[in-house]
Amino acid sequence: MQLSFATLASLLAASSLVSAVPLERRHGVKKMSSKTPANAAGAAYFITNEPGENMVIAASINKDGTLTLDRAVSAIGHGDHGITDPLGPDALFSQGAIKASAKGQVLATVNSGSNTVSLFSIDPKQPTHISRLGDPVSTGGEFPMSLAFNSDGSRLCVLNGGTVNGVNCYSVDKKSGLKALPNTLRSLNLNQTTPATGPPGSASHVVFSEDGKQLMASVKGVPPTPGMIAVWDVATDGSLSAQFKAVAPPSGGLLPFSMTVIPGKNAVLSTDPGVGFDVFDLSGGNASSAVKIDGQSATCWSSFSKKTGNFYLTDIGTSIVTEVNVDNNLKASIVKQYPQTNGSSTIDNDIATIGSNDFMYVLAPGAKTVEVLSLDSPGNAKHVQTLDLAGPTKKAGVTINTNNLQGMTTFISQ
Repeated sequence: MQLSFATLASLLAASSLVSAVPLERRHGVKKMSSKTPANAAGAAYFITNEPGENMVIAASINKDGTLTLDRAVSAIGHGDHGITDPLGPDALFSQGAIKASAKGQVLATVNSGSNTVSLFSIDPKQPTHISRLGDPVSTGGEFPMSLAFNSDGSRLCVLNGGTVNGVNCYSVDKKSGLKALPNTLRSLNLNQTTPATGPPGSASHVVFSEDGKQLMASVKGVPPTPGMIAVWDVATDGSLSAQFKAVAPPSGGLLPFSMTVIPGKNAVLSTDPGVGFDVFDLSGGNASSAVKIDGQSATCWSSFSKKTGNFYLTDIGTSIVTEVNVDNNLKASIVKQYPQTNGSSTIDNDIATIGSNDFMYVLAPGAKTVEVLSLDSPGNAKHVQTLDLAGPTKKAGVTINTNNLQGMTTFISQ
């Protein structure tokens, strides 16, 4: 077919117009700062989880631990909200909806309304600059809610919490993206809906054990029936055991939510909105325990600080951060509590080490903020910043909603 000169000129003009559009706009990027901060220590990421379009919001982590909002990047997928009455924050009833791997220099997010996972590469020199790797891939289930990378970032597993629930895993290719691993699609056999109904009776969080030889998924109970942690063995090729081992909570435990590995122990600390938190001794010993947090409402998220050696838990109802110590015998005790802004609905959190200092980043959708705490020493956390999300996102044309914001993960340049 021959093109006339006029037709060819028209096509070239159209092409030049597309080329003139800034690269960020052509790749679903909305800027919230005129210039990305130079020499950032790293970045913090969370998701809008909007049904219309799920976007990753990236903020630079400055050398002093504070945040500067930089951009929102389309995940090429849709968010969703679980079925609950009344509707409120924590749309996915989960921790880990977005996860970064420092060693892999990659970032992954669920698209709960599309039943997909999106993968991005992270530029270590400018960590808010993330680029999609391949197309979003099917999770093999419904209502994906949580993600876990293995220690070197070469494998990723997703937890589905809908009618078709369970886990599925992928190999991570830095050029082509995610490829489903054989023999990793495993069911939890939960009687659930899509989107999931909860929080009681819903799945919550997926993590690898410290040695990478087990994959664990937490499931909240429906009181008075307690939930469980489902444990699959991981083979050297990444495949999972055909069946999981169900580990019940210790006496008094009901609703295992987040799981944070206790370093050096075959054990996890699991938040439990039914009581406070649980310690799961997975070694076969008898050191498991359920620990009450007096006055708690719904303690659901947790992280570990390498500097202080303690765990930090957030409560969506009281907006309080609770610091917890677990000793060498797995005996747990509450160290101190740190009230945040009343009604801010503190949910997902992560802790990053910058030089010799640890900082905690807490998503607070009730106030549309991120709260930053400096973890100076055991029993000595200090609030250093309240990062406003509402103003900058509105100005950039990024839709955020108190009931949909979810996730928190950090990346520190090595």
